Amino acid sequence: MQFRMSKSEIDTFFAKKEYKGNLHEYSIGKNRVINYLHVGDERLPLVIFVHGSPGSLSAFIDFMADTALLKRAQLISVDRPGFGDSNFGYSEKSLKNQAAYLKPILEKYKNNKPVILVGHSLGGPVIARMAMDYQSLVDGLVIVAGSIDPDLEPNETWFRAPLATPFLSWMMPRSLRASNFEIYKLKPELQEMVPLWKNITCPVKVIQGNKDDLVAPANADFAKKMLVNAASVDFILKDNMNHFVPWQHPELIRQAVLELLSSKTKHDSN
Repeated sequence: MQFRMSKSEIDTFFAKKEYKGNLHEYSIGKNRVINYLHVGDERLPLVIFVHGSPGSLSAFIDFMADTALLKRAQLISVDRPGFGDSNFGYSEKSLKNQAAYLKPILEKYKNNKPVILVGHSLGGPVIARMAMDYQSLVDGLVIVAGSIDPDLEPNETWFRAPLATPFLSWMMPRSLRASNFEIYKLKPELQEMVPLWKNITCPVKVIQGNKDDLVAPANADFAKKMLVNAASVDFILKDNMNHFVPWQHPELIRQAVLELLSSKTKHDSN
């Protein structure tokens, strides 16, 4: 129920891999810590993976050993606030704050162009917010089954509100407590982002399955309507695909990332 891997489990995963992973953390203010996993050559472009809810950096652990990607880029998978080893159990409802908490990674690697962000599920609006707020630091997005349309958020307050109260929240596993807190507050956060979609100017790829029972497939239609200033927008829509794209169809994410790396690198060299 923790939806995370221990440091020893991560070390074991990389023990026989060609590329080794290294865990890092940094502090934001007095109380917030962000943990992330880095793999690859720091001279190369950067790809950052942002998980959904609940989850952790381990959601993308197999991508962190993908040699096709590692030949082209260094890879980072983050623990979002409240998950993994980023203040486990204490999540952050504000998408603006979540984006700000990840900004130090963007700034650290701002010269490693291009910088591509991959976000699954609730990670989708997080990376969108990063591209809205830090245009010069983000060069491409891959939104995977992203919860981005506020009008498509299910009305679950009848059970999420009680679970968010102090009495009941402390009875839940910490990962689920963190997840409930941020999902309960997600709709107004997405509404706040609506006028900001015009700020996204980088290329975007949207991956969505039409058999997704957790995130409405029509979120892809919302992306098409809102991404009016993106350099390009490509949609990868699959009729028989559900919500669990990173595990069941990783090739779609890999191909989207490689295409963004190739197109952006080619554009910058011209």
